[in-house]
Amino acid sequence: MSKLLIAAASLAIMTAPAVALADRPPTPEERAAIEGVLRANGYVSWEEIELDDDGYWEVDDARTRPGERDVDLKIDPRTMAIIDRD
Repeated sequence: MSKLLIAAASLAIMTAPAVALADRPPTPEERAAIEGVLRANGYVSWEEIELDDDGYWEVDDARTRPGERDVDLKIDPRTMAIIDRD
């Protein structure tokens, strides 16, 4: 019976979904680099910046000028390129 329990536990561990990484804010150095990318692309304000569980920087409510429609951005942390505007 114990061999069956060990086998079942091993199978459960191997097939369990990976725990998602929690979103985290950028370090001061990362924030400076991200804000440089945003300014270089014409953005003048934004809200929260976080490294999302998909591995990309997510910038909420970025605007190119006051009163303009907000957009959410994704930035590739390796290339620092904006890869999605939503």
